[in-house]
Amino acid sequence: MKSYEFDEQDDQTVYSVSELNNDVKLLLEDTFTSVFVEGEISNFIVPNSGHWYFSLKDANAQVRCAMFRGSQRKLGFTPKDGSHVLIKARVSLYESRGDYQLIAESMEERGEGKLQRQFEALKKKLAAAGLFDTEHKKVLPLFPNQIGVITSSTGAAVRDILNVLKRRYPCAPIILYPTLVQGTSAAQKIAFAIELANHRNECDVIILARGGGSLEDLWPFNEEIVAHAIYKSKIPIISGIGHEIDFTIADFVADKRAPTPSAAAEIATPDKTELLQQLTHSSRQITRQMQRQSNTMKQQLRFTQKHLYQQHPKRQLIEKAQRLDFYELTLVQLQTRLLNRLQSTRSELDSKLHRLTPIHAIRAAENQATLHQQSLLNSVLTTLHAKETQLANAAATLNAISPLATLTRGYAIATTKAARVIHDTHQVNVGDEIEVRLRQGTLGCVVEKID
Repeated sequence: MKSYEFDEQDDQTVYSVSELNNDVKLLLEDTFTSVFVEGEISNFIVPNSGHWYFSLKDANAQVRCAMFRGSQRKLGFTPKDGSHVLIKARVSLYESRGDYQLIAESMEERGEGKLQRQFEALKKKLAAAGLFDTEHKKVLPLFPNQIGVITSSTGAAVRDILNVLKRRYPCAPIILYPTLVQGTSAAQKIAFAIELANHRNECDVIILARGGGSLEDLWPFNEEIVAHAIYKSKIPIISGIGHEIDFTIADFVADKRAPTPSAAAEIATPDKTELLQQLTHSSRQITRQMQRQSNTMKQQLRFTQKHLYQQHPKRQLIEKAQRLDFYELTLVQLQTRLLNRLQSTRSELDSKLHRLTPIHAIRAAENQATLHQQSLLNSVLTTLHAKETQLANAAATLNAISPLATLTRGYAIATTKAARVIHDTHQVNVGDEIEVRLRQGTLGCVVEKID
C-alpha cells in the first residue's frame, strides 16, 4: 500500500463530504437565487408524494430538476416527456448524492404544446358559439364567374392554385388578395383580406390557402379574428391550409375544407373536360328527344287532320246540299210531269169543248182551267218551299242530336249486348256486360256497382 505525506505547512481546511456538499449547496443557492431555463422534459417521474422529478435538456446538455407539489397548483397543465417548457428555478444541490439540480418554482408551456392547448380551447369556444354549425355553411357555386384567392403572393401555394385553375377552368378570371400568412401580424392581415374581398364583392367563391408548415407557422389561421372574418363572409370560402394532416380553426369555420391548396382549387371549379363531355352527351340527348317529339307531333297532326276532315261541318253540309239538290230535281220532275199531264188534259177538254159546248162555256172552262193551273202551280211551289225548309231544319236537328256530335264533345253511349241504349240503371244488373262507344272506338265493360 502506498502512503502519501503532505507538507506540515499545508494548512488547507479539510472538508468532509457532507460539509462540502452543504457549502456548495449554499453557494449555489446564494449565487443563483432565480434563473429562467428553457428545455425539453425527459425522465418525468411522479412518486406517491406528488412531487415531480425530471430532467430538462437541450441538444447538448441536461440538468436534473424537481418541482414540489405546492408549486404545481398554479399550473394549468400537466407536463410529460417531450414537453417543451420554460421554468423559473433556484439552483441547488441534492446533498445525499451530490447531484446538482434545479428546484422549479413555476413552469409554462412553450412550443406546440402550449399552442395545442390554445387551439383546443378556442375550438371549444367557437363551437359553442355556433361558428362550426352546418346550417351556416354556404353553398359553393357550380360555375363561378370569378374566383378570389387569399394567400401569399410569393409562396408555392399560389402557383399551385393558379396552375390547377388554368387547367380545369380557364374561363374564370382570378383575383389575388395578397396577404401575410405567417408571423404575429398575419392574422389581422388575413382577416382584412377577407373583409376587403367581401366589400369589393367581385368573386363568387374565395380560396383561403397557404402551404405546409409547423403548428407555429400555421398559427395565424387559428386566431379568433380570422375565424370571425370567415364566419361573417357573405362569399363562400374554401380553406386549403397546409397538408392533409393539418387542421386549423379556419378549416372548421370555412364553408368547405380542402386538404391542400391544389385540392381547394379543384373543389372550387368544375373540370372543363368533364363539362365538355357532359355538354356533348346532353346535346345528343336533346337532339334525340326533339326528334322523337317531332315525329310524335307529326303523327298526331296527321291523325287530327284526318279526323277533322271526316267530322268537319263543311263536309256534312256538302252531303246535305247534294241531298237537297236531289230533292229539288225530283220536285221539278214531278212538277213537269204534272204540268204535262195538265196540258194534256186541257187539250182533251179543249177538243171536247169544241165538240160539245158553246163558245162561252169553252171560254169559261178555259178560264177555270187557267185558274186551276195557276193555283196548282202556286201550291206545288209552296209545298216545295216548305219541304226545303223542313229538310234544312231536319238537317240542322240531325246534326245537333247526332250521337257522333255528342261523342265529339267527350260523351259516351252505353248499350247492352243487345245493342239497346241504356237510359236508366234499372236496365242493367251487377255483372252485366255492356259496351261503351267513344268518339274513337268501343270499350267492353262489366257493371260492378249500381248507385
